[in-house]
Amino acid sequence: MGSCPVAKMDFREGGTSLVCMRAPKEFGGQDMYNTWTYTKIVPMREIEYLLHFADKDGNRVDPVAMGLLPDMPQEVRNLVTFKAVGGKKTEMTVTEYDWTVGQMMEMSKMGMEQCLGKMAASFAKASDSAS
Repeated sequence: MGSCPVAKMDFREGGTSLVCMRAPKEFGGQDMYNTWTYTKIVPMREIEYLLHFADKDGNRVDPVAMGLLPDMPQEVRNLVTFKAVGGKKTEMTVTEYDWTVGQMMEMSKMGMEQCLGKMAASFAKASDSAS
């Protein structure tokens, strides 16, 4: 699985975070930087941000110039919503917009599923240790 060696967060509307995702060794182990510019934050309900590929300093970079396929959008709008579902549980939904159907969309989906799986495992571990 990949990892996230850098996460410089400026979590506020208008703020921009810089995140580095490191590919697993079997996929080359390279670092890919993204910026997330927050366009809307509604506490306990939703987070909307625009994702751009970037260099290590946060400057925008053309994803094709980074070796990604031409079906990678220049910008991806993300919406994360939260909904109380009873008890102490919350349902989180992640929607990525602006994709064309293709290999890059499938790779993004696979990466997102890995991230959400790691997050669920972390929450389960925290819940077990709190019991």
